Amino acid sequence: MKPKGTLLIIGGAEDKVDSQSLQLERKNLKFKHFEILHLLLKERKKVEIITTASMYQQEVKELYQRTFDKIGFKNTGFIHIENKNEAGLSEYIERIEQANAVFFSGGDQSRLSDILGGTPLIQLILKRYYEDEDFVVAGTSAGAMAMSKIMIYGGGTREVVFRNDLKISTGFGLLEHCIIDSHFIKRGRFGRLAHAVIINPGQLGIGLGDDTALLVKNGEDAECLGSGAVVIIDSTNVGQSNISDEEDECGVFVENLQVHLLVKGCRFNLKSRMISNPVRDISSYKCNG
Repeated sequence: MKPKGTLLIIGGAEDKVDSQSLQLERKNLKFKHFEILHLLLKERKKVEIITTASMYQQEVKELYQRTFDKIGFKNTGFIHIENKNEAGLSEYIERIEQANAVFFSGGDQSRLSDILGGTPLIQLILKRYYEDEDFVVAGTSAGAMAMSKIMIYGGGTREVVFRNDLKISTGFGLLEHCIIDSHFIKRGRFGRLAHAVIINPGQLGIGLGDDTALLVKNGEDAECLGSGAVVIIDSTNVGQSNISDEEDECGVFVENLQVHLLVKGCRFNLKSRMISNPVRDISSYKCNG
């Protein structure tokens, strides 16, 4: 069953008030201030921001509130959930039922899965995502990583991949056949995402750069947005590898791992695993999309 709703996954450090890290890797793009968050808010009557991933939920609220005020969007709510019991409160369920969009802020993805996984709140979000064509689910950084069924929560940060040097768990499952990583280029996470897709055949790796997002419709039609890049890693045609060897001390090698690089305006089909922009249009591609 294809979801009718829209998914917006953001690599983190999206342009917002107080953002310090994006000084200008925008030379090749026609930058629009608050571009990604504008898309989240566009034509939305009510957005609920879930700050559970952060240990500093009040600070997260204040930062995003300043940003939304700057944009001119006033109809936002903030849901601070600290335990599983709170995720079943009727107050929060009613607020999700009335929202047009839900946004998961950054922090620690393990907090999201541990506290919210399997709760009535997440079940309602999944239900609306699959049934409501006007509903948007968004997440940034940890909030984006939790959207996949298989979720990376640690390890694998060394340049050389080691067989048991990766920690994975279960995410929310909005993208069942993709594994998502955030801050992908700045934090050197290519190795760990490659590792994750190699040991999980059939999964597609999505590496989201800072201030960069994928907008996914119908669960498969994705468009790259923002000032950076998205790296897609596909292990479908992998040949030789020592990933299953018993020697934990040896670095992992792999043959024929396929990589796609997307920038703003590129469209990618997550099912066919191909760039959707027809080749004949590439010559007329413009950086402003």
